[in-house]
Amino acid sequence: MSTPILHVDMDAFYASVATRDRPDLRDVPVIVGGGHRGVVLSASYQARAFGVRSGMPGAQARRLCPQAVRLTPDFQAFSTVSRAVMETFRRVTPQVEVVSLDEAFLDVRGSVRRLGPPVEIAEQLRSRIHDEQGITCSVGIAASLSVAKLASRRAKPDGVLTIEPEAVADYLHPLDVGELYGVGASTRAALQRIGLRTVGDVARMPLAALQHHLGPSSGAHLMALAWGQDRREVVARNAAGFGLGEPDRSMGAQETFGRDSADRGFVRRQLLRLSARVCRRMRAAGKVGPTVAITVRYADFRTLNRSRTLPEPTDVTQEVYGTAVSLYDALGDHRERLRLVGVRVEGLVPRTGVHHQHLLGERAHGWADADRAVDRAVERFGSAVVGPASLLKHDRRSRGPAIR
Repeated sequence: MSTPILHVDMDAFYASVATRDRPDLRDVPVIVGGGHRGVVLSASYQARAFGVRSGMPGAQARRLCPQAVRLTPDFQAFSTVSRAVMETFRRVTPQVEVVSLDEAFLDVRGSVRRLGPPVEIAEQLRSRIHDEQGITCSVGIAASLSVAKLASRRAKPDGVLTIEPEAVADYLHPLDVGELYGVGASTRAALQRIGLRTVGDVARMPLAALQHHLGPSSGAHLMALAWGQDRREVVARNAAGFGLGEPDRSMGAQETFGRDSADRGFVRRQLLRLSARVCRRMRAAGKVGPTVAITVRYADFRTLNRSRTLPEPTDVTQEVYGTAVSLYDALGDHRERLRLVGVRVEGLVPRTGVHHQHLLGERAHGWADADRAVDRAVERFGSAVVGPASLLKHDRRSRGPAIR
């Protein structure tokens, strides 16, 4: 496969999340952050048209666009959406390198047989994220991380761009050298001082001369970037920082229905499916958690979150599922149609540090042992071979190539 790397970048992420439930702000310039003596965290594309950019002092942003609506950042909402987006990526491939709250690299070479070529995977992701989260993203597709990153930038907003290996030089070389991934303002200035203004200028310079100015390692790396030949692989990992990506302290999954539903049996089956998925990941990571949370989103996009803390941490599917159903039932009237449900386990700790105290009369072998037997079967034969009986006939009806 010539272009296995995807770089997925949310469009104006903070502004998009802050306004997605505010149709009155859809066509209005919006600035997130930038309060008294603060800097702009994000700006909508309408505000960007006036020159407002992230990192800009708020006072300057207000001078450029005095009619903009300023919103206070809601980092909890940003983190929640980011976790959901990263979970969507991991439905495609486990090879997800989270770069920040709103972007990640994906290596999809192991997913094309199931989901189609990279461009089809990109379109599925964009559709899924828009449907589930109400925001848009742009995707760059290439043979290397640096070119995929550049492609996603050029695809914005709300687009997809593939740069094939044979087109890389023609695409890169006319660009300003500052466009290269990892070339900051200081490196750009240093290159311009020696007459290197475009990527093509760098590519045509003898490697020894470039290394003389930048050092052996930096010179070689920059030359590789100029030809789109950087060899770094996608490394599955989360981003560091305040809740970026999928935090180690929680794991979750969610599902957007193909059609809004008020069928309680159907919703319960989805909760079981999601509980099994989450618990399988927890067991693989050697984690247990005491708090089970659910998310439900109604047809009108109204979203509710509920949680309950159990007496002791667990990774048992039936315990998580039972708690999730209890939380769902406690919402009351189930005549309203739902478009999405999610299950999450929070407060994760290593399983080795938790001792389970058996209750009087409790079986020595139960659901936990059944779960681990299922895990072994899934590891050997795949997830389609074994699962809860109540899901089997529905899986057979709905099995297809869509991201699940």
